[in-house]
Amino acid sequence: MTVTRESLIDFIYDEVRMLDEGRYTEWLDLWLPDGHYWMPLDYQQKDPINETSLMYEDMFMLKLRVERLNGARTFSQKPKSRCHHVIQRPYVDEMDTEAGRFVTTTFMHYVETRLDEQQLLAVTARHELALVEGRLRIANKRVDIVNCDAAFRNIQLLP
Repeated sequence: MTVTRESLIDFIYDEVRMLDEGRYTEWLDLWLPDGHYWMPLDYQQKDPINETSLMYEDMFMLKLRVERLNGARTFSQKPKSRCHHVIQRPYVDEMDTEAGRFVTTTFMHYVETRLDEQQLLAVTARHELALVEGRLRIANKRVDIVNCDAAFRNIQLLP
């Protein structure tokens, strides 16, 4: 596979569509086994390990989240939460085709809804992508909420 700016941008659009359509198992397949999904608690936070984060999930935790979202007996998700991403065209910040390493930044509005509750978040997503066996995969994803220091209701899905 030859990675182009357009293929990186298409990858980001495909990822948010999977999430919006509730295709979580397919979304999980985009990830590398040692990947992390990080949502910092503080503005410009540098360390996910020694500082508290809203989320810092490895593949084990992401699989648990997906199993819960897909589960028939997950009563807290009856009816299921739904989400909608409205994204700007992603920026391609780094393209190291020799190393198969790519970084994108995407600004978006994320809406999560369940019953009569709706939550709107303005976020910036930074994807570290890798080309592995001819496929783009997510090595790490960082999602910064613009007003990260505010009080939030539970975030059930994945911005």
